[in-house]
Amino acid sequence: MKVRIGDGATGDEAEAIASALARHLGTDVNVFVGDGEEAVADAEPPADAFPLDDDMGPTEREEKLREEIADILGGGPEKYKQRLPESGKLFVRDRLDLWFPEGLKFEDGKFANFDSWHENSPEVDEADPNTRLPGDGLLTGAAEFEGRDLHFMANDFTVKAGSMARRGVEKFLRMQQRALKTGKPVLYLMDSSGGRIDQQTGFFANREGIGKYYYNHSMLSGYVPQICVLYGPCIAGAAYTPVFADFTIMVEGMSAMAIASPRMVKMVTGEEISMQDLGGARMHAKESGSADLVARDEAHARELVSQLVTYLPDKAGEKPPRSESKPPRYSPDGIDELIPESPNRPYDAHDLIERVVDAESVFELKPDYGKEIVTAFARIDGRPVGIVANQPTERSGAIFPDAAEKAAEFIWTCDAYEIPLLYLCDTPGFMAGSQVEKDAILEKGKKFIYATSSATVPKQTVIVRKAYGAGIYAMGGPAYDPESVIALPSGEIGIMGPEAAINAVYANKLADIDDPEERARMEDELREEYREDIDAHRMASEVVIDEIVPPSNLRDELVARFEFYADVDKSLPDKKHGTVL
Repeated sequence: MKVRIGDGATGDEAEAIASALARHLGTDVNVFVGDGEEAVADAEPPADAFPLDDDMGPTEREEKLREEIADILGGGPEKYKQRLPESGKLFVRDRLDLWFPEGLKFEDGKFANFDSWHENSPEVDEADPNTRLPGDGLLTGAAEFEGRDLHFMANDFTVKAGSMARRGVEKFLRMQQRALKTGKPVLYLMDSSGGRIDQQTGFFANREGIGKYYYNHSMLSGYVPQICVLYGPCIAGAAYTPVFADFTIMVEGMSAMAIASPRMVKMVTGEEISMQDLGGARMHAKESGSADLVARDEAHARELVSQLVTYLPDKAGEKPPRSESKPPRYSPDGIDELIPESPNRPYDAHDLIERVVDAESVFELKPDYGKEIVTAFARIDGRPVGIVANQPTERSGAIFPDAAEKAAEFIWTCDAYEIPLLYLCDTPGFMAGSQVEKDAILEKGKKFIYATSSATVPKQTVIVRKAYGAGIYAMGGPAYDPESVIALPSGEIGIMGPEAAINAVYANKLADIDDPEERARMEDELREEYREDIDAHRMASEVVIDEIVPPSNLRDELVARFEFYADVDKSLPDKKHGTVL
């Protein structure tokens, strides 16, 4: 540090100033007199400039703070904590220990609402549990999970059933807003009965109130992975966080989510229904599709998320992490035998997938919803891919409305997080009939086709067997900008299958043949002619598809093609956004 003093100063005065400043500031000091270019005095801080007393330690002030923190960490009233095991639940602090065994990096807002409850004595807390509100019932902070930094929030069910109010809402919003700045994933550990109705003026319709949750969810969507695990009955506003998240895991027998409680449903509609029937894990896994996965218990929920994150980047624009390559669980040599020659005979798509991808890498989402299509993450040569596969064991692999919606959402998510797509096409097309029309097959089929059209990640399409009707459009056919369309020798591409085509084109001609044997012979002849017309060889001859691949070579072919096209550059037209949701 350089210091300049007046012209009249003596050398002794300069020495005194240098020595005093060096001791006081703890740094080297050079003193100059007047306009002189050479320092008149120099001083270094003495070794004992800041003497430490080995007997120094925390004061009563710090001890009091630690007591206050310990009280906050204790959560809500003890009687509510004692009830948690009846529901199979962990206390929220124990839950965080399960998720983050190394401890949190830090927590924000422990003292939220502190002034409004901490003056009460323990006796008053037990007599009136509504007065004890540590952390305002919601915990937020940062932690490391499976080697990744992330933001987290967790409801404390011992504090007014995990309900949300002004200070907790503010913590939640700050956590989301910080995630927008850091570009790190967000984990929501939800166990909330909804907003506190008696305090709604402080958080419900405010600009920075609970409504902003879902605005922030929308801004985070597709930017960083949002993963939600449900531990209890999340009602009304609390139920929107799970459905806004990219991935939702519910715990069987414990979780539920609904727009209104059973009591409210009865009041509004007269219907009597249990919470599990109204919005339990199994209902949402099978009927609504709002649950991606169902966990057996809390430990299993963590295990599922630990697998899920291995396929995801930290944020949009980053490549998902690669792993060591493994050979498939079953040999690719069995693929041709697995695929029946008849287009109507079933086989399990999972068996095909396990002969193509790395062993123990399949992670299926929504397995019980829209079962005509399999949506799963997996790895091929260590590279994460998203698989969309028609399932011939379920209604011949025809695409029903739920399956179309499920596939569209999965494709959209894969595209957001740079996960390449593999289509395994074996479908008679979109289902027809009055019921599927009522269930919006056109609207949901449109979403499926739109998602495939808009995805800019590398796409590989395999025509496994039948690719009829608009099914080939949704399943990444030649017109939908895949990097490759390859077929197995069992592949067929046509407007419709042979039986439907014969009925549509030749019904009158066949009806004019009186002899049953002659009619059957003609049907067989027409069927074979039609199948030759839609056969993969014809499509390859006309360069509609890129290649016909020996089934035993399918995995190697996909490894090479995903590797070659890993950094393909694709873009969408310059526009604000499409109009298909």
